[in-house]
Amino acid sequence: MHSSIHIYTSQSHVHLQATQYQKHKYTMAKTSLPLAASFLLLLISSAAAADAGRLFLTVVNHCPFTVWPAIQPNAGHPVLEKGGFALPTNTHRSFFPPSTHWSGRIWGRTGCSHYNGKFSCVTGDCGHRLECNGLGGATPASLAQFDLHHGGHQDLSSYGVSLVDGFNVPMTVTPHEGRGVCPVVGCREDLLKTCPAHLQLRSHGGHVVACKSGCEAFRTDELCCRNHYNSPQTCRASSHSLFFKHACPSTMTFAHDSPSLMHDCSSPRELKVIFCH
Repeated sequence: MHSSIHIYTSQSHVHLQATQYQKHKYTMAKTSLPLAASFLLLLISSAAAADAGRLFLTVVNHCPFTVWPAIQPNAGHPVLEKGGFALPTNTHRSFFPPSTHWSGRIWGRTGCSHYNGKFSCVTGDCGHRLECNGLGGATPASLAQFDLHHGGHQDLSSYGVSLVDGFNVPMTVTPHEGRGVCPVVGCREDLLKTCPAHLQLRSHGGHVVACKSGCEAFRTDELCCRNHYNSPQTCRASSHSLFFKHACPSTMTFAHDSPSLMHDCSSPRELKVIFCH
């Protein structure tokens, strides 16, 4: 009888301990869940706060057709977004350059397709690749240029739009929340409609798909600012570059055009490249 009571007491004690342990586990679990959630929220908030002060680039397509933006860094800088992607009409894509310094260019490719397993673009093609991965593009092409310094003692971003290599799609660069003189620059005009016959690049179907520079059309040292003509004193505007300049005065149209056409903007929050603005 005494033994059975002892056994029963032990079992009760074990049962009580197990019950208390389960309650403790349940209490700990209830406490841990909000703690884990709070920690996750803290991480998200910290990341958001870090990103809130960063400069980002946005590419916008307002054209009535898909544009395939291409991104090429200058030497020593990383490739962004694998160097290229498709951007359907009325969509945009934002991404961060490195937080300190990035230099490079963005252009739009048009008429791209996959045919017989090969990707290619009618204008701006970069080695038959969707993702250019640092490769340059075929001319003619409208081009946005950037030299971005963000954070630290120097927070100054330079940007401009160049038609030195010709034109294939309307393009502007729009800064947001910068200080100082931060104008919208670029070419809103569709120069395919007014391109002189001797500068026209036509597709196999006979459509004008781009407008060549004088250099590309005629290949002379003078028009290409090569050799003897490769200096600010000898490289001059031509009747061909003046076609682009008259239509889009805020763009660079020949190799030694005014350096003031690259604009410096202090502490911009965003630089937006807009196709068909």
